[in-house]
This record gives sequence, structure tokens and C-alpha cells, in this order.
Amino acid sequence: MRTVFLTVLIALGLVGCAHKQRAQNIPAPPSFRVGYSETGLASWYGYPYHGRRAANGEVYDMEQMTAAHRTLPFNTWVRVQNLENHRTAEVRINDRGPFVDGRIIDVSRAAARALQFLGPGTARVRFEVIRLPQAATPSLFAVQVGAFQDRKNADRLRSRMARRYGSAQLCLRDGTPRLWRVLVGSEATESAAAELANRIRRDSAENLTAFVVRIDAA
Repeated sequence: MRTVFLTVLIALGLVGCAHKQRAQNIPAPPSFRVGYSETGLASWYGYPYHGRRAANGEVYDMEQMTAAHRTLPFNTWVRVQNLENHRTAEVRINDRGPFVDGRIIDVSRAAARALQFLGPGTARVRFEVIRLPQAATPSLFAVQVGAFQDRKNADRLRSRMARRYGSAQLCLRDGTPRLWRVLVGSEATESAAAELANRIRRDSAENLTAFVVRIDAA
């Protein structure tokens, strides 16, 4: 968790979670189904989020086999494999994240222990959807362009994005530190949100890193 926390603080210095890099087109994500998979970097989180509300309303328990993903429906089950040691773990999606660019999933401490990457804090993994929820909550999709400890900084970016793209909002991620996430747009499909993300990258003089997130119905 210490590694993850330090990474978040570094990310805040680079326009929130927006690392400065060359803008690039990212393909629109496919519809989720059993067998859908992703490969990339995983991290884990425990304190200070342990005991706080997860994005689905549950109290987050770092000793349960759960995980956070940006767009998978809540109560989706995935099998995660640590590609460095081939250990596997099955986790249920009950939270949103990771909100650091370049990572695909945040797992609980219990899951990180099972996958044997507690010490390093991150590992290269592949996960596969093994079970979908019986009824997914209707959702919209947005593009995250930054995350800030200072709400004034977040609101300045939100205002600029709203003037350019017509819709932008702040979303509070409680914790230590508290992060004000800047979300642009409100799209009915992931494909439309991915197109908006590509447009933001092309337009941005700051080379903002923009990635698609699910806006869950309240």
C-alpha cells in the first residue's frame, strides 16, 4: 500500500492522475462478457480505505477477496493471474479504480497476499471475467482527466473541460488524501466515451492522460 500511496502523490504533481505523455488513440473497449480479459499492471490497497465505503456502497474490507476496476459492472468475478509467479486469485469487483494511469486493477490486501505481491506493491497480471452479475446497474461512462487534493485546482480544470466539451463534473474519492476527480462527458456507451477520450488527448496542449470510467447510478 505504501508503494501505491506514494505513486498517487507523485501523480498529483503531474496534473492529478494525468501523466504528461504523447497523446495516442486507444481502441474502444469491447462489451464485457465471460472470457473478457486484460493484461497490465495491478496494485493493491488497504489502509486508509479499509473500513470506508466502497463505490458500490459496501464497507471495504481489505481482508476480503475483492477488487476495484474502472468499468466492469459491480459483482463481476474475475480470475487474476500474477504473470511473474503464476499465482491466481478470484476476486469480486465492488469498487472503482485504479485512478493512476497505466494500471488495470486494484486488488484487496487479501488478494495481493494470495497473488504474492504485497511487498512490491504492484505486479504484471492478466485477469479474465469468469462470472457476470445477474443484473448490472444501468450506467453511463465518462472520461477522467485529473485528480487533485485541492478542490480549487480540480474545479478550474472542470470549468475548462465543461466549456470545451459541454459537460464535466467533480467526483470525490474519500481517503487520505481525499482526491477530487475530474470527469468529462456522460456517454451511453464505452465506445462513445473512448472516442471522447481520444478527442481530449488530441486537443490537449497539456497532453492530458484521459481514460474511460463508469459512472454508476446512485
